[in-house]
Amino acid sequence: MKRPAIALYIAALYALTGTVLYLAATRSFHEVDGFEVVRKTMLFLLAPLLAKYVFQLACSPFYPLLAEHRQRRTEGRPPPSVSVLIPAWNEEVGIIKTIRSVLDTRYPHLQIVVINDGSTDATHEIVTRFLADPGLERRDGLSIDYLSLPNGGKARAMNRGLLEATGDIVVTIDADSVMDPDAITNLLKHFDDPRVGGVAGNVVVGNRRKPIEWMQQLEYLYGFFFKRADSLFNSVYIIGGAAAAYRRDALLRMGGFDHAIITEDIEMSTRLLGRGYKTRYAHDAVVYTEGPSDLKGLCNQRLRWKYGRLLTFLKHRRLFFSLRHNPYLSCLLLPIALYAEMLLLFEVPMLAIFFLYTVATSDYMPLVLVIGLLSAVVSIQILADPKIRFHRNLAVLAPVAWLVFYAVDMVEFQALLRSLRRLALKRELRWQKWVRTGLLGDVAVPSRVPAIDS
Repeated sequence: MKRPAIALYIAALYALTGTVLYLAATRSFHEVDGFEVVRKTMLFLLAPLLAKYVFQLACSPFYPLLAEHRQRRTEGRPPPSVSVLIPAWNEEVGIIKTIRSVLDTRYPHLQIVVINDGSTDATHEIVTRFLADPGLERRDGLSIDYLSLPNGGKARAMNRGLLEATGDIVVTIDADSVMDPDAITNLLKHFDDPRVGGVAGNVVVGNRRKPIEWMQQLEYLYGFFFKRADSLFNSVYIIGGAAAAYRRDALLRMGGFDHAIITEDIEMSTRLLGRGYKTRYAHDAVVYTEGPSDLKGLCNQRLRWKYGRLLTFLKHRRLFFSLRHNPYLSCLLLPIALYAEMLLLFEVPMLAIFFLYTVATSDYMPLVLVIGLLSAVVSIQILADPKIRFHRNLAVLAPVAWLVFYAVDMVEFQALLRSLRRLALKRELRWQKWVRTGLLGDVAVPSRVPAIDS
């Protein structure tokens, strides 16, 4: 564990934040000709994003109440059969932990389908040896299928696994992730309506050895919290493959996952919404994932996400401002998401102008307001998360979250530039891989208090 690096990282963030607060307390605002228009322009440009976040924050407290109401409607029903798809490409480090975590859910009607998409490492040998172990748990209602395929990409692997799936509900999990024991049960509670086509789980970054991993942990916590509001309106348009559940018949009606889009999971959830299905979020269906542990891996991951998201927007552009679809999705979520990408293109000059204005006029109060609001929001998110004990390390990042998110934006910025270049050149992007270090070592995840490295 690299505690000195994390301590230095946090100390630097606090030093910068403390400097801003000191300047705000000791400097007086003075007018500078020409800069007032800068302030108003910045506020105007950010207004749509601020309005969206304020609306989502206002709606979020109602999520637990409606989720409980929806879950009560599933009580007394026989548990549906579940097929868990685990696609893998060169996942020798963590795939056995993934399979074991699914087994540890002890769901009564469970099929596990492991799909090896042409791995060139020891994935095949490790999985076959594990499945041949006479000590492997065997019980009624449990089956494990293993498919070894030529490399064809994640979407093709998922579709091949879908052909083998027999469960009413299909759950997907990445082969670098670990499922909480209650995850499957908590995902199923949101299928109270036959029109619910997909449910997103709560993905948590489980590796926390480096500052870059803490950054991702905070980013995931922050981003997934807002899915609560999306779930109220049945419009979760990003259901990540690391923790997803679908009605199998809905996937079959869709014709399976799209081979042409690298983020087949985002495309599928958007397509479901376009076909009139509802999608929701299960905050207590937790899956721990391994985030990239170096900057190159993180940048490549975000390239994949950004590029696939833009392709999804292009494919489903008819959803934007559509009067035939959910207005929360078509008039708020999707347009603001695209608008945010446009703003990101100009974020570097906008930040330069903003900080120039701040220093020139000594008007530090807008920055202080951002620091205070983000600190409060992150603190609330930590307290509201079902894994509050796991996320308690993030409490020290709450006062400096504004700086952490600037770092996240820079990663997103490079991904956007690279994605636009690929779109212009019409270049494809393949399933990517970065160096895995393993998520949990030999430590198992107990039911409500995960013992993950801290």
